[in-house]
Amino acid sequence: MEQEKPRAAGLTPVRRVVTGNDARGRSCVVRDGPATNTHDYAIHKTGSGSGWTNLWVFDETPAPLRGEGDDGDKPYEFPAALDGAHWRVVEYRAPPPGYDRASDPEVVPFHEPRKRPVGRAWDRGGTDSFSAPVHKTESVDYGFIFSGSRTLVLDDRELVMNAGDVVVQLGNWHGWRAVTDCRMAFVMMSGSFDAGDVGGHRPLAPRPMPADVAPVRRIVTASREDDRSTALCDGPSPDIRLDAARPGFASTRIWVTDSTPAKIRVRETLHLPHTLEPPPRGSVCRVVQLPPDNAWAGRVGAREVQAYFVAMGSPSASTYSPQAPHPYMQRTRTLDFCLVLDGEVTLVLDTQEVDLKAGDVVVLRGGNHAWSNRSRTMARVALVSHDGR
Repeated sequence: MEQEKPRAAGLTPVRRVVTGNDARGRSCVVRDGPATNTHDYAIHKTGSGSGWTNLWVFDETPAPLRGEGDDGDKPYEFPAALDGAHWRVVEYRAPPPGYDRASDPEVVPFHEPRKRPVGRAWDRGGTDSFSAPVHKTESVDYGFIFSGSRTLVLDDRELVMNAGDVVVQLGNWHGWRAVTDCRMAFVMMSGSFDAGDVGGHRPLAPRPMPADVAPVRRIVTASREDDRSTALCDGPSPDIRLDAARPGFASTRIWVTDSTPAKIRVRETLHLPHTLEPPPRGSVCRVVQLPPDNAWAGRVGAREVQAYFVAMGSPSASTYSPQAPHPYMQRTRTLDFCLVLDGEVTLVLDTQEVDLKAGDVVVLRGGNHAWSNRSRTMARVALVSHDGR
């Protein structure tokens, strides 16, 4: 296993586990340690009280599942390569007591929309030392808050997001303003302003869920016809699959893309077929709630596992075997970006197991695996699966 390089000081380290396959095709860990491609606000003058850590980049779709290099170090043109995506953790600072915006040298007043010199991005100003400018990018973004709170600024409203909330941004104007110190993970995928159908499906209505399943707040933002930003929906995601053999288990689907560049002019995607694998050249975003294994261990066999994978729309993903290290072992031809939102989980591979806690991330490259919860409390993991090769 390759050791990570030393990192810059200042930002909170992001533990990143990268998986691969050994010479016998068995899943294994190839990297484990703090991600090193950091951009510290104290070193890189960023304004907006933020710094970031790049975790992974791919610039062709389907995404490569093999390679010896560290693709967290690959360059990209913001927001993403024309045929790819990137994944990062952004850390925001809240203003200290007594902060006076009027004397802040980082303030940039609001102005008419301007294209940034580099990348497919535009902004309207509004920056200060603790607020990001109002901007938009030609991309579809998944944003996950896993610590703290942050205000999402849209043209017609402001929404406070807290740990566990998820936002899907469809190429629309938006800004960020500090509430507390905060950390967010963003998957930014190349998009097209010309692709999509604004007359398509509308957001689905929520449905009743068992009391032991925590709802996942899903915010979807987009542009109106006048290019002003709004929230299409803000509430519990309605697309939830359960597992009768594991009380408390829930897989909540958030969004799906079915092309690269991704379609920006859409209003809903949860009507697309429900599968673990994304559509060709696409992605699927989910949040999985994992109950403690001891609540169901010893009562799950081939029949129960197969029923689960059928319910998820991916019966062939199961690699169940009585000799396997976990009954829910699975393999898909996907590049998965995984973030532990809360609790403690164990990533089970063919050759080893990795204990993870909230804030740890995994780059899972098509390997056989399962998620195990050996604690006494619920855990949640955010998963973004990309079509791979």
